[in-house]
Amino acid sequence: MSESLTKTKIIDPLILTLVQNIRGHRSKLKNLKSIKIDPNLINIISNEEGKELYIENEFHKAKGFRKLHIEMAEFSKRLKILHCVFFPDPKYDIPIFGMDLVKVNEVVSAAIVDLSPSSMNQNIKYDKLLFNIDKSVFETEREIPGWGDIFSENVFFASLKNENEKNAFCKIVDHYLLILIKLSESASPDYDQEIIEERINYQKNYCIQQMKNEKTSLVLLKYFDKKWVDNYIKKVLFDYQCL
Repeated sequence: MSESLTKTKIIDPLILTLVQNIRGHRSKLKNLKSIKIDPNLINIISNEEGKELYIENEFHKAKGFRKLHIEMAEFSKRLKILHCVFFPDPKYDIPIFGMDLVKVNEVVSAAIVDLSPSSMNQNIKYDKLLFNIDKSVFETEREIPGWGDIFSENVFFASLKNENEKNAFCKIVDHYLLILIKLSESASPDYDQEIIEERINYQKNYCIQQMKNEKTSLVLLKYFDKKWVDNYIKKVLFDYQCL
């Protein structure tokens, strides 16, 4: 059910705009390198009628980041997903960048972006920069789910109703990434094991809480067996066991 492709198959214009923006910011990171993983998990494809599936993953690491992950997916020609998490190296005082977009047919039902804290009181450094972003254009901001206590106070979560809101969301993502890159440029490694352990625990909790979002597994279980889904979630999406 897998094969290698040389270029992105996803042609949704909003997802492509966001991906190109994310890649552009990612390219500015120092010592950017691809991470070698199981090639069967890079491009996952099914052409079975009624169960058409395409998943494309990109994995990198860089100075200050242990894993930079972008996932683009399309299910049964109607559900399109963009998922992105930049996990910091626990030696560095850098937040977790997370962004997800869910589009069903032409409706963006969920768009979320955050710089989530990866240590206690970390968000004091960038809280004001995020707080001042204008979000007045959005009609339908959504409530953070119960497991979402991992997010910062400035997490943005909404449904996108029109082109104006889609463009505004792209600008917000760009702003969050600008702040992240700036923070990473000024960060230097810590060697205090207690501080590093705290950051490791924050990342583990981030992953564990994300895995409580049952919508992720419910979508994948329509196409794969439970063993494959559990492995994909734990090793590709939220790999806290490697910390």
